[in-house]
Amino acid sequence: MAPGRRSPSLDGVAVHELSPRDARRIAVRAQLLARDRPASLLDAVRHLGMLQVDLTAAVAPSAELVLWSRLGPAYPPAGLARALADRTLVELRGMIRPAEDLALYRAEMARWAAGTGLTGWRRRQWEWVRANDACRRDILDRLDLDGPLPQSALPDTCRVRWDSSGWNNDRNVAMMLELLELYGKVAVAGRDGRERLWDLADRVHPGEVVGAAQALRTRNERRLASLGIARARGPACPVEPADVGEVGEPAVVSGVRGVWRVDPAQLGQPFAGRAALLSPLDRLVYDRRRLAEIFGYDYALEMYKPAARRRWGYYALPILYGDRLVGKLDATADRRARVLRVDAVHEDEPFTAAVSAAVGREIRGLARALGLDLDLPA
Repeated sequence: MAPGRRSPSLDGVAVHELSPRDARRIAVRAQLLARDRPASLLDAVRHLGMLQVDLTAAVAPSAELVLWSRLGPAYPPAGLARALADRTLVELRGMIRPAEDLALYRAEMARWAAGTGLTGWRRRQWEWVRANDACRRDILDRLDLDGPLPQSALPDTCRVRWDSSGWNNDRNVAMMLELLELYGKVAVAGRDGRERLWDLADRVHPGEVVGAAQALRTRNERRLASLGIARARGPACPVEPADVGEVGEPAVVSGVRGVWRVDPAQLGQPFAGRAALLSPLDRLVYDRRRLAEIFGYDYALEMYKPAARRRWGYYALPILYGDRLVGKLDATADRRARVLRVDAVHEDEPFTAAVSAAVGREIRGLARALGLDLDLPA
């Protein structure tokens, strides 16, 4: 099937007909994982739109793995920290984003802060903040005087405790900060080690605001540009959706049910692939439904499973080769011993000599990027 072939089959609108290989190549190229690499760290983040903050260091923090897998040897080890320190990049709700993109979220923050249109659990969160208005004011006053401050330096004067069946139960200050960040009142101004430093949002966020309707469309357009192909609708996700609304153009993928949205800029483009080791939180693999439908790849992050139930390892890295996900790397960075210890390379199908050689180069490159020696299984 020719990439980008069109047929009038959706309410009179021409629909692109894609093979699974077409769809995979669109996704890989859009995620900057084809042979041509981005020019710089900032170029990569601006195109990807966001990096998920996860400080698990079994190999390296997720954001650093995502950037290294795109930039390769050109990845500057301290580049991410520098960009966060000078606020070229900022942290918002557990995602690192270009500072200029915050303008796309501020109208929504203001609407949520006013309680406009909130229903269900969002409404209950807003009512909890209102019930603890004195605590809200205490935190904002303290930050106004002394910020940036860690959560541990902020007072818990909540009258109504945060009630949850999960690990957030009674974590009143933590939840107040998370919700005040959602409402655009506080922001992460930096980190002291693993601990976030909070400040008033007006000191951190740029002043620009994009109107809510235009901001939503622009966010969807940028998300589709970074994913290449995505569903128009998907399960609700409180931070970064996997769906893109009606932006782009409709497409069907042979053998996969339903209609997708595709970035037309990706259609008909040449493809030259390479090998890459991916973070378990990489956006290429994050949407497990899309991962199964387009790539036919079986994967789960197993760090929360008992060791005896793990198939691939505590923090196994998906292995990309060309337009296929072909295996998992079970490795651990032992910084005390100064080695990257490879426990196993799981091959979904037996690797060819070319795949083995390319994956081996990536593993050696990862060890060099981490400043570690390589410890391979005997």
